[in-house]
Amino acid sequence: VLEQVPDTQIVAEVGSADEAIRLCETHQPHVVIMDIRMPPGSSGIDACRTITERWSYIQVIMLTSFADDTLIADAIRAGAVGYVLKQAGTGELVRALDAVRQGAALLDPAITRRVLAMMRRQGETRPDPFEALTERELEVLHLLAQGHNNAEIAKALVLSDKTVRNHVSGILDKLNVTNRVEAATYAIRHDIANYRLSKS
Repeated sequence: VLEQVPDTQIVAEVGSADEAIRLCETHQPHVVIMDIRMPPGSSGIDACRTITERWSYIQVIMLTSFADDTLIADAIRAGAVGYVLKQAGTGELVRALDAVRQGAALLDPAITRRVLAMMRRQGETRPDPFEALTERELEVLHLLAQGHNNAEIAKALVLSDKTVRNHVSGILDKLNVTNRVEAATYAIRHDIANYRLSKS
């Protein structure tokens, strides 16, 4: 199926996490689609973490049959920018591939609901969830949470792509999250739209 997606070339298929890491070094792909459950002694989440730490430009989409809260959280912390359930079908996988190639992040709708429910259960002690962010960072985060990629955010705010990347990096650092998915989930969880209205 993926061979038929425009501007997509499959450079390798692997059967283990270690092999995935080795071939990332060889082929330097833009996107890796990783099964969260690998053969015994092999972890898709650990491989995702290693890949995103070594090659920050490689986008990892986790593909799985399991909508397990712990696995979802672990995958996001490991740096995955997409999380797609196998039962969702190939259309959802293609949509995730298109999204991450454009700099956005994508969770399967069912996964998004579970992540938000999990965060609600965990609670939040900070009285002002966005107190560390500047007004410009809030604007960027709001657009990021709506699913916009860096180029779209730059156009909307009349900024350069580099400036947007710097703002996103600052947002991740200030919110103590590791990637765009976590940042977007945090923003939605704390109702950033109404927060900004209340501050205007």
